Amino acid sequence: MAVTLAEPVQYRLRLDDAEIELNPFIGQHIRLHYQGEIHCLACGRKTRKSYCQGHCFPCSQRLAACDICIVRPEKCHYDQGTCREPEWARDHCLQEHVLYLANTSAIKVGITRRSQIPTRWIDQGATQALPVLKAASRHQVGLLELAFKAEMADRTDWRAMLRGEPPALDLQADRDSMLERVGAGVDELRHRFGEAQITILPLQPVVEINYPVLRYPEKIKALNFDKTPLIEGRLEGIKGQYLLLDCGVINLRKFGGYQVEFTL
Repeated sequence: MAVTLAEPVQYRLRLDDAEIELNPFIGQHIRLHYQGEIHCLACGRKTRKSYCQGHCFPCSQRLAACDICIVRPEKCHYDQGTCREPEWARDHCLQEHVLYLANTSAIKVGITRRSQIPTRWIDQGATQALPVLKAASRHQVGLLELAFKAEMADRTDWRAMLRGEPPALDLQADRDSMLERVGAGVDELRHRFGEAQITILPLQPVVEINYPVLRYPEKIKALNFDKTPLIEGRLEGIKGQYLLLDCGVINLRKFGGYQVEFTL
């Protein structure tokens, strides 16, 4: 789903080349019917199984966007000359990145390209977010994240995130506390790469994010097109990349490339 930061977040469902505004249909009955075909998002070929969120197996082995360093940026091997797609890496990985703190189900640390703010926060279901550091590359920000991960979680408890709004946090105070605790690690990386490459951002206002939800589910039931091709029910809200239905929740990002008929 495409997103826009507004009050509340505005969602658009992407189907082929069309985008359907979803917010007006919250509270109404919708129907999603998987047609039994998956087409690779990169090459378009039909595939029996989806890899790396919507790719066929050959593309998952060929594309830099499917390499392990996308989920483990500290493992970037561009400088070793073994990047699968150096040109793609220059456009995506060798760009300015930001390390941030977010409140999803609890406080977490995360990283993203600066151009992906606030989309990344919304996709994770964060209700609050605060940029802390910026780095000149994904590799550098991945190493910074390692230092923070020693002190706090870097993953979202998606079930807790979908049960409701978490208590508000003082992310500005958490930022100061974390910088003090991991200061030696940050200083070491700034010395290694150069102070111009890694910068501590000035204290900024916390970004507050509200989602279009009428009612959160009392019990989390995950829906899956592979097991249940026909999913229908009352759309009670949207958070992160999840549709909240009265019959369960479905993470649409997981099913990129699936041929689905959408009916209001």
